[in-house]
Amino acid sequence: MTGLLHLVKNNYHQILNETIEDPIVDSWPLMGSPWPVLSIVGFYLYFVLKLGPRLMERKPAFDLKYVMILYNFYQVAFSSWMCYRLFKTDKAIDYLINHGCQPLPDTLNPVQDPLREAAWFYFMSKIIELLDTIFFVLRKKQSQVTFLHVYHHSNLAVSTWAYLKYVKGEQGILIGFLNSFVHVVMYGYYLLASLGPSVQKYLWWKKYITKLQLGQFIIFIVYLLTLLAYDCKLPKALTVYMTLNCFIFLYLFSDFYRKAYFNSKRIVERDLLHQKHKST
Repeated sequence: MTGLLHLVKNNYHQILNETIEDPIVDSWPLMGSPWPVLSIVGFYLYFVLKLGPRLMERKPAFDLKYVMILYNFYQVAFSSWMCYRLFKTDKAIDYLINHGCQPLPDTLNPVQDPLREAAWFYFMSKIIELLDTIFFVLRKKQSQVTFLHVYHHSNLAVSTWAYLKYVKGEQGILIGFLNSFVHVVMYGYYLLASLGPSVQKYLWWKKYITKLQLGQFIIFIVYLLTLLAYDCKLPKALTVYMTLNCFIFLYLFSDFYRKAYFNSKRIVERDLLHQKHKST
């Protein structure tokens, strides 16, 4: 018991030591206090789980075809731009290869300022992505407002805010880059799907998007565990938190994939077998 308390105490002090507030970041929109982002996420949860479904109960679904086309196009363009920033930042890739485990001092670090700027844009993207669920509600697709979907969006909005506000560890660069790449593919699919049935019939690769998402979480976990195994001089509390979060997302997305594709396939096979027996 004493050993456990000692471990908790050490990790608590480590978190405090790794927590650094930045007056420049604090001056940016939504970053001065936790209350704005908590209020946004709180209203989001209230609307998508309570208020929205109640308001839409006796109303026809909104036709948001052109809104969805513009929204998905924006998401593809923004995520592509976020990926491009890594290559645009001078010496960023060279720095990550040579100093990804042992960061340079702040005065010699070429990614410090670009990292916090990119992290703010990434955080804002997570706020905007809350619209995904709101569009489900307005289109009366409440069945798609699942625990996975709501947890994923609300968790990332709060987590990315806390990351930018307090930690800003460089391990977030690879995470943000790969996640932005996955979003290019994902929202690209949604953009094509929003064009209507004439395009949707060619979109046979929907399930591979979930596989791509699962793959990114596996890469994240291997990468983060490697940082811990090699005792890299990066914020360990952040690394542990990211690792645990990735395991949670891996489980939730795996469960979704199993229910959406394996179970539905079994139901179709069962129905076909039943029809065959009836015909004979």
